[in-house]
Amino acid sequence: MKHEWRKREKDIYLPKNKPVIIQIPEYKFFTIEGKGNPNDDYFSEYIRVLYSLSYAVKMSPKKGLEPKGYFDYTVYPLEGVWDINEEAKKKFYGKFDKNDLVFKLMIRQPNFVDKQFAIMILERKRKNLMNY
Repeated sequence: MKHEWRKREKDIYLPKNKPVIIQIPEYKFFTIEGKGNPNDDYFSEYIRVLYSLSYAVKMSPKKGLEPKGYFDYTVYPLEGVWDINEEAKKKFYGKFDKNDLVFKLMIRQPNFVDKQFAIMILERKRKNLMNY
């Protein structure tokens, strides 16, 4: 049966109307860090890379690369942590320039994705990009 995070992990991904304290277990993610205005054209490339890697994991059995413990699942949503750079913090007065943003974007991966499998997926994607 397909693991659907929207149904099975509502407490984590679909917040209640009133704040509640929940325990978040340790998770695995593909992450990418950057800086600058998220409205610039390059920003969509960060997102494209993360989804490309995440879907490569999901579809890996179709390529004969099924990792131990694999199960079918819905790809997790894009998440992000945002801040402003150190220079902007020194002069911050309630407004900021979007070019001063720094971010870490991420997409959670199932527990069967270990470091070795993640590196293999990254290497395969890198080789595919170099062939263009």
